[in-house]
Amino acid sequence: MENEFKKCPMCGYIWPVREDFLKDKSLNLNGYSADFEKLEYGLFFFTYNKADCGSTLVLEAVSFLDMYDGPKYSERKTKEPGCPGYCLDQDNLERCDMFCECAFVREVLNKVKETMEA
Repeated sequence: MENEFKKCPMCGYIWPVREDFLKDKSLNLNGYSADFEKLEYGLFFFTYNKADCGSTLVLEAVSFLDMYDGPKYSERKTKEPGCPGYCLDQDNLERCDMFCECAFVREVLNKVKETMEA
């Protein structure tokens, strides 16, 4: 049986391991949809820019959480004064400076982005 980290739903291409997925220059990380009930189930959106494909691939945040070992905060500050609202904007991948439980996922996003750009 072949290893399968992710399979393209459109063309069927298979990335056997996460490292292959993150090194593929045909992929772009372009969105994140937060799951405010269970942050590990938030969705990362990637576009597969391969000729004859162009599919959007979706992976849960849990697929990448081990890439971050920094601080995690227990209190949610979404929509409170000072919150930039990044988690409410699927297209915004910026880091968040709030001491909010959601901020660590944005750090994970940036780790993924930096790994893909390396």
